[in-house]
Amino acid sequence: MLVSILHRVSGDGMALVGLPVLLWWLGAMASGAQAYETFLGHASSWYGMIVLVGLSWAFFNHLCSGIRHFVLDMGAGYELHSNRRYSILSMIFAIILTAAFWAALKLL
Repeated sequence: MLVSILHRVSGDGMALVGLPVLLWWLGAMASGAQAYETFLGHASSWYGMIVLVGLSWAFFNHLCSGIRHFVLDMGAGYELHSNRRYSILSMIFAIILTAAFWAALKLL
């Protein structure tokens, strides 16, 4: 149940938060250097990093949960123990992928 709820919340979060951030970023790039510097100032602040890390977690959580639901739609993984295991693994993989993504960005 938690994985299903988080799947919906992460999808809504990407739509309600991710889309405005994406549009702000694109608008700042199109508006010139000063607008882009303003965007970067907010994006690189502590609250901007929380939003960006949260959006990347939402993406990876939605991805892992979507793969889990795809496997369930094929008819596999309905046994209680395997369903619970896949639910826990999807949440763990979302955290691991988020950490790996930000670690890779640090290396660039």
